[in-house]
Amino acid sequence: MLAIRLTAEPDRLDTVALPVRPGTDDAAPAEPVPTGVVLPDGVADEAAALAPLGRFAGRAGEIRAQLRPGRIPARLLLVGVGEGDEAAWRTVGAALVRATRDETHVTLALPAGVSPEAVRGLVEGLLLGSYRFRLGVDSDAPALTGVDLAVTDPAAYEQAVAVARTTAEMTRLARDLTNTPSSVKNPQWFADQVAEAATDLPELRLRVREPEQLAAEGFGGILAVGGGSASGPRLVELDWHPVEARTHVVLVGKGITFDTGGISIKPVPAMKLMRKDMAGAAAVVAATLGAAALRLPVRITTLAPLAENMVSGAAFRPGDIVRHYGGLTSETTNSDAEGRLVLADALAYAVRELKPDLLVDLATLTGANAVALGTRTGALYSDNDQLAKDLLAAIDAAGEAAWRMPLPADYVEHLGSDLADLHSAPTQGGGSVLAALYLREFTGDLRERWLHIDMSAPSWCERDDAELTRGATGWGVRGLLRWLATLS
Repeated sequence: MLAIRLTAEPDRLDTVALPVRPGTDDAAPAEPVPTGVVLPDGVADEAAALAPLGRFAGRAGEIRAQLRPGRIPARLLLVGVGEGDEAAWRTVGAALVRATRDETHVTLALPAGVSPEAVRGLVEGLLLGSYRFRLGVDSDAPALTGVDLAVTDPAAYEQAVAVARTTAEMTRLARDLTNTPSSVKNPQWFADQVAEAATDLPELRLRVREPEQLAAEGFGGILAVGGGSASGPRLVELDWHPVEARTHVVLVGKGITFDTGGISIKPVPAMKLMRKDMAGAAAVVAATLGAAALRLPVRITTLAPLAENMVSGAAFRPGDIVRHYGGLTSETTNSDAEGRLVLADALAYAVRELKPDLLVDLATLTGANAVALGTRTGALYSDNDQLAKDLLAAIDAAGEAAWRMPLPADYVEHLGSDLADLHSAPTQGGGSVLAALYLREFTGDLRERWLHIDMSAPSWCERDDAELTRGATGWGVRGLLRWLATLS
C-alpha cells in the first residue's frame, strides 16, 4: 500500500504538488493557496503565474502539470482543491495518485491551517484511488510508492492520518474479498480470510459454524441455499467486546460467494459478476475489524451467513418450504431470491440469542435497487427515524451515498403464503421494498431498532471515478465506521 508521511521539512522535491482554489467569483481566476511550508525559490511565484492561465478553474481533482527541466522541482503540479472540504480533498487524493502513477514519489504542500478532516479525506483518497486488484502479473503497475504531506505541524494530523489509513485498509480488504473470483472464493475460504485478518487483533472472538452445527441449531435458510454446492455453507460470527462498551450493535452481511440463481437460474449476463454477491458480508466484517483496530468503545457482533447458490440434485427447489432459525417458515418460489433466506436466519439468531441494542444488515439483495436509485446509491430502510438519520449522515460524511425508502404497510399482505408463514419472493410491488419487508418479519422485538441497506448497485463500479476504482467498491465500510464511532 502507498506510503504516506507527514513532514514539516520536505526533502524529496523531484515532483511537488501545490493546492489551487477557485477564484472568489465566476470571473476571477484560480489562485494558489498559501501553504505555510518552505518551498524552493521561485516555485510559489511560478505557481501564482500559472494558476490563472487557460481554463484551469481550481475544481477539486483538476490537475495541471508544468515540467521544469534542470530545476527543483523537475515537475510542478497545480492541484485544484475546490471548496477545500473533506469530500473535495478525498477527490484530490485520488486524482493525484492517478496523475503521478509514473513518478516514484510526490510531495504535496498542504494549505496553512488545513483541517484534520480535510487531511483525513485526502489520505483516504490517496489510498483508495491507488487500489488495484490483480491475480496475474501486473506489468502496468504504477511506479508511485510514496507521498509526503508537507504541513507546518505534523503532530496535529497524526490521528486523522491513522484513522484514514485504517479506514482505507479495511475498505481495500472488502474490495479484495469481493473482487476475488469464485473459483477461489467459497464459504470456507471466506471464513479462513476472516480468521487470518483477525489474528492481529487478539481481543476479537471468532466462531465459524460448519454445516453440521448449522443443522443442529436449525439454520434452515443457510442450509437450503448452500445445499446445492459441493462447498458447504458457513456462518461466521465475529465479536468485538471492549470492556468500556455501553452499546451493542449487531451487523449482518449477505455472503453468497457465487450466485447462479439456483434452479431459477440466471441468464449469463446477470451471472458473470456474481462473485460480488458477498459484498455485504465483506463490508460488515471489514468494518468490525476496523472498529477493533481503532479500539472504538462499542460492542459489535458481526454475522456473515455464507453460502454458494448452485444447481445440483441437492439444490433447493422453487416451491420448497424452508424452516428458519427460530421456527418461521418461508415458501420459496424463486431460488434466485436466496439472499433474504440466509439473512433471515442470521437476523432471527441475532434477535433471539444476542439481543443487541441495534441491528443493521447490508446486502447485495436486489436489482431493483439500481432501477430505483441508480448505480451509486444504496436503498436504506428502517422504521426508526433517528437511526436512519444517523446512518445516512455517517454514510454521506464518508463519501458514500444512500437514500431512505419506504416500508409501506399495504405491501405487507403480499408476503402471505397458503403453505408457510411467509412468501419469500412475491412478485407484486417493488422488489427492493418487498425484500426489506420480508426481512423485517425476522426482527421480532428489535423491529424498531433495525435498519436494512440494499447495496447491490453501489457495491460495484464499472470505471475509475474519484476514490472508486473499477470493480468492487467496498461500499459500506467507510459509512459503518463513521457511524460506529458516533456510538462511543
